[in-house]
Amino acid sequence: ELRDGLRYVWHGGALLALTVLAFATTSLALPIRTFLPVFARDVFGLGDAQLGWMLAMVGAGSVVGALIVAWLGKFEHMGRTLLLVQVVFGGLVAAFALLPVSGFSYVLLFLGGTALLMIFSMTNSLVQLTVPDELRGRVISIYLMAFRGGMPLGSFVSGYFITRFSAPAVIATNGLLLSLVAAGYLVWSKQVREL
Repeated sequence: ELRDGLRYVWHGGALLALTVLAFATTSLALPIRTFLPVFARDVFGLGDAQLGWMLAMVGAGSVVGALIVAWLGKFEHMGRTLLLVQVVFGGLVAAFALLPVSGFSYVLLFLGGTALLMIFSMTNSLVQLTVPDELRGRVISIYLMAFRGGMPLGSFVSGYFITRFSAPAVIATNGLLLSLVAAGYLVWSKQVREL
């Protein structure tokens, strides 16, 4: 039953932390992709061609991130590495939002794409390795609900606050919050650090 999966996640320690971290990543960091056209047009004053290059840099970074994770395979301290990459990723998001547009903006997007794919891959791997076979389907469905539900919810909330404040302020705040959440788990969650 789904209830068994919920109970296992809730009392799973590291598994609950991974689910929270996945939701935090998709709800706080992925809105930058949703609002990248706003940054290109309204914040940076760029055209469609430059927006295309920005999206291409995110995609290229994602390919590199996938290759890095494939090259690393299963390695020691994957949990600690995941948390460190999340802290850095939040900082990259905040830096992109706050700095004026330049060639460095494209580098930040490339590095952000790399970090994001590494986060997704490592989180998925750790969840798969943590769950017992008999509960895998139920637990993965709960994890994926948090993982996939974060982006639309985060984009909705971020969009509301962007209309009240500004895109740079909201996206930078999101990035800093993600870094704080990951840093909190890095400091206080021995279960995740030791995965």
